[in-house]
Amino acid sequence: MSNQNPVFIPGPTNIPDRLRLAMQVQTQDHRAPDFVQTFAPVLEDTKKVFDTATAQIVTFPASGTGGWEAAITNTLSPGDKVLIARYGVFSHRWIDLCTRHGLDVQVIDCPWGSGAPADQFQTVLTGDKAHEIRAVLVTHNETATGVLSDIGAVRRAMDAANHPALLMVDCVSSLASVPFEFDRWGVDIAVSGSQKGFMLATGMAILCVSQKALDAMETAELHRTFFDFRDMMAANATGGFPYTPPLQLIYGLRESLKMLFEEGLPNVYARHHRLAEGVRRAVDAWGLELVAQSPDLYSDTVSAIYVPEGFDSNILTDHAFNTYGMSFGVGLGQLHGKAFRIGHLGSLTDAMVLSGLCTIEMAMADLSYPITLGSGVAAAQEHFRATPGNRTEAAA
Repeated sequence: MSNQNPVFIPGPTNIPDRLRLAMQVQTQDHRAPDFVQTFAPVLEDTKKVFDTATAQIVTFPASGTGGWEAAITNTLSPGDKVLIARYGVFSHRWIDLCTRHGLDVQVIDCPWGSGAPADQFQTVLTGDKAHEIRAVLVTHNETATGVLSDIGAVRRAMDAANHPALLMVDCVSSLASVPFEFDRWGVDIAVSGSQKGFMLATGMAILCVSQKALDAMETAELHRTFFDFRDMMAANATGGFPYTPPLQLIYGLRESLKMLFEEGLPNVYARHHRLAEGVRRAVDAWGLELVAQSPDLYSDTVSAIYVPEGFDSNILTDHAFNTYGMSFGVGLGQLHGKAFRIGHLGSLTDAMVLSGLCTIEMAMADLSYPITLGSGVAAAQEHFRATPGNRTEAAA
């Protein structure tokens, strides 16, 4: 019965029965008229989650990493310069991907627990008088550290430098969970996936692409076949797909969008903030520290939490799983063995979050952590009682 427990990793997230059932569809002809009638509205409705009126939605059967690859191969050429800050595992992986594709990657190394350094971006871009830097790449929500960066500040820095570089944003673990303002922030490509805020199975990369990014395809010379925007958009224009589509995920995304709109996106974001704050109150009551350096960087989708000196976070997460059948995020990269993560995004209610806090609290007590059993749960309970929200919609 242990697989009945919710997971508290930062993705893939818990799949509501409503979405699981929506994905249980029989094989259908993806070239038939009824597929067109299903798929075209899904692309249009997804724009609302990115908060764009003008950009193009492009999907691929892939994870977010495939979305990263599609973003750079469709807009850049070998040897092009890109600017990116490294402040966690996923920003590092994007750097690695760009390097493997032969790009000239200029890296700003930042302490883990910090966010995208808009001021340093501005300095570098201001100094790039020849405008050799073709793109600035930013991880919106760094799941390794529980840090949410200010994309609006990055855009303001780019504008202050009067620099024409493309702005590409990884919003895999933030979209459909916290506000994302594609148009207002002047984003050119945003990369997300099906398995986090959309509460679906892994397997669909979801990109939002500006006209500026589409124009960059005219000179881009990096190789692409499977991830070619042109092929996908040409087929999408008539409601089709250039190859066999992930039909089950498309039907799931249609239902996921319905769920998000029924709850209302502002309510979705408020629920995530409320649940995240409950987790943060618990962490404080335990006497532990978040990896995120300051409240303005706190993520509403995942909290990375340092364990006390002398303890191993991997032993803690293993014990929680082996003893209580519940999964929590392990420490990644520099945080291996030093921190664990609580994912609090997607299909979650306050009662579900309390079950996770109770479980990790028991695991810490079992391992003689210097905490008071019940303290974190009580702190979260008080917060949830004082801030009533929609406690049932997410589990529908």
